[in-house]
Amino acid sequence: MKTIIHRADSRGFANHGWLQANHSFSFANYFDKDKVHFGVLRVLNDDIIAPKMGFGTHPHDNMEIITIPLSGVLKHRDNMHEEWQEVLAGEVQVMSAGTGV
Repeated sequence: MKTIIHRADSRGFANHGWLQANHSFSFANYFDKDKVHFGVLRVLNDDIIAPKMGFGTHPHDNMEIITIPLSGVLKHRDNMHEEWQEVLAGEVQVMSAGTGV
């Protein structure tokens, strides 16, 4: 297996004010033809989300989503239930998204 190193300072970056996103692979407005994906891995983002902010409801299509907060608490609500899930720093949340989360 060939080793490919993508250094942190070579990632794509987007600052949305409430969200600072570092993209390891081509994603959203960041495109690098050499970093389209890695096997079946399509997205690997390192995001910093401002307190009390977050993503609005949005769809996911047939993917696994893994979230690992490094600090703080991430609250997540899926579109199938009205309950909130809290993911604490150091915990891991794994979701399977088919036609929704």
